[in-house]
Parts: sequence; C-alpha cells; structure tokens
Amino acid sequence: MQGVQTGTNVIVDGFEGTVIIDPSPAVIKKYEKHSAEMRRKARGLDRLRDQPAISRDGLKVGMMANVELPLEMEMVKLAGAEGIGLLRTEFMFMNREDIPTEDEQFAVLSEIGAGIGDHVMTIRTLDVGGEKPAPALLGNIDEAAASALGIRGIRLSLADPSTLRTQFRAILRVSNDRNVRILLPMVTTPSEVRKTKRVLVEEAKRMKRAGIKIPEDLPDVGVMIEVPGAALAADALAQVSDFFAIGSNDLTMYTLAVDRANEHVAHLFNPLHPAVLRLMQFTTQAALRARIPISICGEMAGDPRYTALLVGLGIHDLSMTAASIPEVKKRIRDMDALAASQRAMQIMEQTDSGRIAMMIEDFNALA
Repeated sequence: MQGVQTGTNVIVDGFEGTVIIDPSPAVIKKYEKHSAEMRRKARGLDRLRDQPAISRDGLKVGMMANVELPLEMEMVKLAGAEGIGLLRTEFMFMNREDIPTEDEQFAVLSEIGAGIGDHVMTIRTLDVGGEKPAPALLGNIDEAAASALGIRGIRLSLADPSTLRTQFRAILRVSNDRNVRILLPMVTTPSEVRKTKRVLVEEAKRMKRAGIKIPEDLPDVGVMIEVPGAALAADALAQVSDFFAIGSNDLTMYTLAVDRANEHVAHLFNPLHPAVLRLMQFTTQAALRARIPISICGEMAGDPRYTALLVGLGIHDLSMTAASIPEVKKRIRDMDALAASQRAMQIMEQTDSGRIAMMIEDFNALA
C-alpha cells in the first residue's frame, strides 16, 4: 500500500487475486462491463432457487449448505438449500472462558433449525483443536497435544465426555421438532463410533427418566471421512454408521501431508491428486455397498469444476457454502449423469493430477 493515497480508486479482482491501483478509464470500463455480466448471471442463477438439482438424464442430487454461524441462515434460505449438510458447532465454544450450557446450545440450535423447516439439519459434534482454539476446553491441554495430529474432534469429546453429554442433550431436545442427524468428526476406528453412540443412548435414557421429551427414535449418527485411515477402513466404519460425509479439505491435507495455510507448501494442496481421489472412491463404494447415504462437505463440493466428477463417483449429496449452491445446481442441471459416471471411471484410471485436471476441464467444456 506504499504510495497509495486516501481517495485513490482501487479495483479488487477476487477471481484473479489482484488489486489494481488507480486504474485507467479503459480498465474501469472493462471491469464495469464484467460487473454487469456478473449481475446478469446472478439473476439467471437466482431463478433456479426453487428448482431441483436434476441432471438432464434424471438424476436428483441433494443440495445442502455448510453453516458456521447463525447469521448465515438468511443466505441459506435465499440460495434454496435443501437442508444443512454440515453445521459446525465450534462457534458456541470459542472466544469465551466457559463452556456453553445445555440451554444455551439448545437455544442456538433451535434458532438455526427454525430457518430450514422440515429439511435435514446435520449437526457436527464439537471439533476443536488444531487451528480451532477453545480455551475453556483446551486450557489444561498443552499445545502439542491439541495439534492437528493430537487430541481433536471425537478424540477430545471422548476424553471429556461431560461436554459431549451436554451437547447431546441439547441436540436431543432440538430433534423433537427438527429432522436432525449427528455427525462425528475425526473418526478413525469403529470403536470411537460405538463409544459415542453409547454416550448418546445413556443421555437419552437419563432424559426420559427425568420426564424430558425426546424422540422415540434417536437421530442418525454418521461419520466424517477426513483422514486416510478412516477412508481405508470405510467398510468397517459403514457397519456402525448411519451415513458418511467426506471432508475433502482435511482428507487432502492429511493424505498429502500439506498444510494449505502454510505458504511454503500450500501450492502442493491438490484435491485432484490420484491418492485423494482413490480414497474418496473407496469411501463412496463402501457406503454404496452398505447402503448408507454419503455426502461431501469440503470445498470440492462447492466448486462447479468438480461437480461432474463427484456425481460420477457416486456422491449424490453435496454440501457447500450457501453462495455456491446456485452455480453448482446449474452445473448439475446442464450435465448428463451417466456421461459423468463414465468420465469419472476414465479419470480413476489416471496417475497424473495434471492429466486428471485436463480431462475434467474437457468434460466441463462439452456441457
């Protein structure tokens, strides 16, 4: 910003990642035209809000939203989401010195649930540790133990079940009026799922004995597939899970040993790496064999460049940032799902991520 004076015209191009300082009239005219085109495109996508995401050959794909904060719910409704595929609950625990009470959590979850009506609300249990600090929970745990490879996700919840029990009680109360599912983060073994389910059942029994109303049928419990060990053990995990959700961001990070927040290695973060795609394919096939639903909720889900590949692999539920829904929905409505499946099988035979990217680009250009 050296040499930039207050009042100087600046263009920020978020698509190219550039900032143009004191642009010429010709450049301003170019970007004004581009901005008008974007607005026209947005109006066209807005007309798809109440239209289903059905491919040209009749495959219905579920379009859900990732939600991190309650204030996002207005955008979720405007985007035409068919539910919440991933509700991150960490916001209730961060930036405070104590742990939120059952009533506090119930109130927040109820507020969010009111925004989606009868649609599914997938609530992920607490996933702190790594880059997500929560002083009230991690205060007595040293930094190394709470690292990305340490006590985080379901490991932390099972190490301190009292917090998990409180969260389950709030979720059970919400599930009286909402279509709720529970998603467990950072699972690696079936035993972690069994232990967590036991905690859920125990709390449900306590609540019934206390005369607290909860549903007769407990919410489905699913597993996030976000580490290679979980993907490779997907057949075993499918036997104890009601559904899968692939977290492509962490799955890519852990598979390639690349921290995308580290500027020195971020360029190596590549979800099209053959190893990442094979783990996703293995997970999807395990879910299909076990006849349990599978979705993806990482950034790949919200990128229309990857939509055909994901659908072609057999992932027919996508969860993404609400703003991405219209464009991904349009991509689904413009494509042929059978052709996408055939191209996905061809892609899975490749060993070079550059070749894979080119094949995806070629297929998208044909749509």
